[in-house]
Amino acid sequence: MLPVELDANVPVLMWAKEDDVDPAAIRQLQNIASLPWVDGVRVMPDVHLGKGATVGSVIAMKDAVSPNAVGVDIGCGMLGVKTNLTTADLPDDLRPMRRRIERAVPVGHASHKEPVDLATLRPLASSTHSQVLHGEEAFWDRFDTLTPAVADLFGRSLNQMGTLGGGNHFIELCADDADTVWLQLHSGSRHIGNKLAQYHADVAKSLPHNDNIADRDLAVLLAGTPQMEAYLNDLWWAQEYAARSRAVMMALVADAVRASMPNQNVTFEEIVNVHHNYVAMEPIDGAELIVTRKGAIRAGDGELGLIPGSMGTGSFIVRGLGNPESYYSASHGAGRVMSRTQARKAFSVKDLQQQTRGVECRKDRGVLDEIPGAYKDLDEVLAAQKDLVTIEVRLRTLLCVKG
Repeated sequence: MLPVELDANVPVLMWAKEDDVDPAAIRQLQNIASLPWVDGVRVMPDVHLGKGATVGSVIAMKDAVSPNAVGVDIGCGMLGVKTNLTTADLPDDLRPMRRRIERAVPVGHASHKEPVDLATLRPLASSTHSQVLHGEEAFWDRFDTLTPAVADLFGRSLNQMGTLGGGNHFIELCADDADTVWLQLHSGSRHIGNKLAQYHADVAKSLPHNDNIADRDLAVLLAGTPQMEAYLNDLWWAQEYAARSRAVMMALVADAVRASMPNQNVTFEEIVNVHHNYVAMEPIDGAELIVTRKGAIRAGDGELGLIPGSMGTGSFIVRGLGNPESYYSASHGAGRVMSRTQARKAFSVKDLQQQTRGVECRKDRGVLDEIPGAYKDLDEVLAAQKDLVTIEVRLRTLLCVKG
């Protein structure tokens, strides 16, 4: 049955029924397709309205890129780690473990008081750290090549490395169907990525070739220009920052789990660390195009991905089927069905308590906008993309830390 073709200037294929998608998001997708540089658009089943570009969209452009087609949280993504623990090994009360994780990893707007020293971090597996954490000195040396608009954020970026942030970001302790315990977390490039994205979106809006486009928030940068080169330089750095930050954070979470279970020899195996807000150069229909995924993961043949649900509803580890129709992509999560403001009005703290029953997590008004009822049904989202991914592991949430 799927995909569905949307009436637009270029091919727009949706892994969602048009009647199930917010009309404002449909208009947004048609606006994207009207850009003269766009070759095609693919829409994932978690689609919902975004700024400029739709969340859950994969856009292939020729010699151009729109900063808002990536999003303000450059490099946002997921990291999943498998442990040697089973649920039988866990303490009956997980609240002390949650509190320990919250002390180890700053959440919301908070930062580390001092930068995390990688030399003090215990490796997840054997005697080596995640590949992402190598080359730290060279990585930070590249900060001097970033746009001067973020020159004053060097110290803040150091201290925010390995911090969670807020919104839909989370850290979870989960179990699979065999009762093996997993850790997973969702985070991005923090304030530095946001600042870079907004700066380049504003630059794009100022360029004359964007004067007549349908939505100024879709303004693009053109290949071969200094503006595009500056954006890509900043973007590659921010994507790496996000991946490194997830790896640092997971090392801190792993230590918190070890400290919570002093009588267990806990081991960890990193399984997947993937972006879902990013840019890549990829061959599409015989041409090398600039592909932006905003709220979508790459699902090439055999590639592993992580698709989370909402607060406390579990997640799926998936393996890509390499479907060229979707530009080798799949959804990044469940996707919202209502805005944060709508969720706060529609639900109560009592609703939150009921919908997160059995999960050790915050159950207060501060996280009410992340209530499961504000999101699409994850099983339905997975069912809509059976031709894009296969399910490897289903994870149920036992503990959730929110910003």
